[in-house]
Amino acid sequence: MNRQFNDMTEKWAALYVRLSRDDENEGDSNSIAHQIEILTKYARDHGITNYKIYKDDGYSGTSFKRPGFQEMLGDIEAGLVSMVVVKDMSRFGRNYLEVGLYTEIRFPEMGVRFIAVNDGVDSEDQSSNDFTPFRNIINEWYAKDTSKKIRAVFRNKGMSGQRLSTNAPYGYTRAEDGHLLIDEETAPVVELIFQLCVEGNGPGKIARMLKERGIPTPGTIEFQRTGRTHRYHPDAPCRWTSDTIADILEQDSYLGRTTNFKTAKLSYKSKKKISNPPEKWVVIENTHKAIIDPETWEIVQKAREQRHRPTKMGEMGMFSGLAYCADCGAKLYHCRSTTWTHEQECYTCATYRGKKGCSAHYIRAVVLERLVLQNLQRVVAYAQEDEDEFVRRVMENKTAVQRAEQEQAKRTLEKQERRINELDAIIQRLYEDHVMGKLNAERFAKLSEGYEKEQADLKQSVENLRRIVDAAETQAVNVQSFLKIVKKYTEPTELTPALLREFVEKVVVHAPDKSSGHRVQRIDVHYTFIGAIDLSPEYSKYEKETTA
Repeated sequence: MNRQFNDMTEKWAALYVRLSRDDENEGDSNSIAHQIEILTKYARDHGITNYKIYKDDGYSGTSFKRPGFQEMLGDIEAGLVSMVVVKDMSRFGRNYLEVGLYTEIRFPEMGVRFIAVNDGVDSEDQSSNDFTPFRNIINEWYAKDTSKKIRAVFRNKGMSGQRLSTNAPYGYTRAEDGHLLIDEETAPVVELIFQLCVEGNGPGKIARMLKERGIPTPGTIEFQRTGRTHRYHPDAPCRWTSDTIADILEQDSYLGRTTNFKTAKLSYKSKKKISNPPEKWVVIENTHKAIIDPETWEIVQKAREQRHRPTKMGEMGMFSGLAYCADCGAKLYHCRSTTWTHEQECYTCATYRGKKGCSAHYIRAVVLERLVLQNLQRVVAYAQEDEDEFVRRVMENKTAVQRAEQEQAKRTLEKQERRINELDAIIQRLYEDHVMGKLNAERFAKLSEGYEKEQADLKQSVENLRRIVDAAETQAVNVQSFLKIVKKYTEPTELTPALLREFVEKVVVHAPDKSSGHRVQRIDVHYTFIGAIDLSPEYSKYEKETTA
């Protein structure tokens, strides 16, 4: 407890104590109570009756963004503190640069005396301060070494498959040994969320549907079980958010796997986390029971990659995020109105604006559904009737497509690499002209900036092309994965969002052709794993008599 101040106008001594979680391993010698005992005894022995205790329990010494320290600093800057007293230099901090900044510059400038009791440091006794900088460096080295050891322990745990996160994902509970167990109350909700996504619903709509069904949020469940959570809203226990839904849909723990090292800290001095690239992740399969099967997971992830906005009515079309323009490559937007029937709904090219840019590529939703279903029925029947011939046909088709893409990418790559070399020579000549006085500084800067920008853009493009070439050379057509999906169905009779997402990667819609006096429109269906396969063109065309 703080002593009662004798005079509120009189400056007081700041007794600062700190304990981090790492310091707890050293025993009672560094406990908060022990530090307070030492400092209050020092105050009594030296006749200091006006003091205030500032405390940080559970905060690292490598950072000075501690509430107790910041409170003390505010009082110092307000001119209320005459001295700062700590047990030893390590309690003040373990970042030797910042410790030195405060003890050797800021505190003296503000007329604040600094005392570290056990280290014999007193800013009024210059002879006691000679070794202080070295002591600060040793304290920081200790913090760095401790952090290194802790990281090594975490690394070993993560590599062995132990889950590093202390919190169990929604849908699971944590056993005493740390393993995840299925939560019978919440796991069905996870399954429901994934199923709703498979059916074509986005996170926002799923959140509204769960709220309407009166399903408590993860924060509400946590509060009911533990009595604590920052995510609980008493006035809205069933108010799900789209962010919560999105997090659940992207949580690969539901596959029964543990993924560690998705994030990392910048350094032992900073608590800020950064995202690690996927190649640094450690994925361990079958660490606990799965809630979601791999097929459902893949459908959902594909849907998440093809995220799209709902209409003003809050709905999304079946082909939203899947339908593309054959001419400009843009997505087709789902158009509907409260006064329209389903037969009137349509899709149009995103770049079509009042006949400026691309053409509309207008196609009615029911027509698109019918064409895709017919194409799908044809492909499924072919695969089921003659599997060997189907595999041969797909491999042949895929190989041809890959070869064409690869050759085009190689030609472009060679051209861009030549241009990069040319730019190197041009920039060198400009520099030589500038040095010899043939080109003034302003002109040189302007020209070189333009060429360097072009070169940087080309280098980025080259990297992308190399990835395409490498992918084309190494990609294997996974026909068997497609056949596995085919075997789940006998003959599709209705095109559902789940069926569409499972089979189809994208649908390319061509502009209508009216040259024959009829409105003829073609689509190309690109299937998951195998791409486009043209089996019977008449099944992917819609023809309607019209006035050309």
